[in-house]
Amino acid sequence: MLDLLKRTVLTGLGFAYLTKDKVMEAGKKIAKEAKLSEDEGKKFLSELVTQTEKARKNVEAQVEEFVKKKIDKYDVATKKDLEKLEKKIAALEKKLAAKGKK
Repeated sequence: MLDLLKRTVLTGLGFAYLTKDKVMEAGKKIAKEAKLSEDEGKKFLSELVTQTEKARKNVEAQVEEFVKKKIDKYDVATKKDLEKLEKKIAALEKKLAAKGKK
């Protein structure tokens, strides 16, 4: 029964993006409607929060990987690339300034 409830609740991808408070609120409502005992309800809520956090991290990792692949595919400069260029430019500016003073 508990597994079925968890799977049902976590089916919607949007559930992973609810705040912890919203997850707890929804979980309490489900536990009440399912007429779970206090211990079952607490266990259900704890597992629900844990599974929601895992789902959120999983989605974030997938999005991050997708974005990284697209950046690589379209050869877009990353923040790291830009920082390297800024350092090189700063070094060249210093050299030019030093030559100009001679």
